[in-house]
Amino acid sequence: QVQLVESGGGLVQAGGSLRLSCAASGRTSSSYAVAWFRQAPGKEREFVAAISWSGSNTYYADSVKGRFTISRDNGKNTVPLQMSSLKPEDTAVYYCAARYTSGLYLHDGAYNYWGQGIQVTVSS
Repeated sequence: QVQLVESGGGLVQAGGSLRLSCAASGRTSSSYAVAWFRQAPGKEREFVAAISWSGSNTYYADSVKGRFTISRDNGKNTVPLQMSSLKPEDTAVYYCAARYTSGLYLHDGAYNYWGQGIQVTVSS
């Protein structure tokens, strides 16, 4: 199994930047894809970004494309999510999730392992 812990959340003004990180531990030597999801109050959880084990494949939700960048460092077992030009509508609890696969998945049902989540609040 892999355990995931998010860090880097907080309060930022609109237009600002934040860098989230997902730290993995446990069975990290096997190939696993990582995705970020978010859930705002009263809304369903939604996909944000995903990255394959090799890092060569990434995918973004239209709402964050061009503003967020997902990457990974398999040597450090971390998957950062750099968020720029933040908007109030980006306010949510952000979760990282993992699935043992060499592919890439965009749906939350495909992911077996989840972090606890971290709050991101963007003030207007």
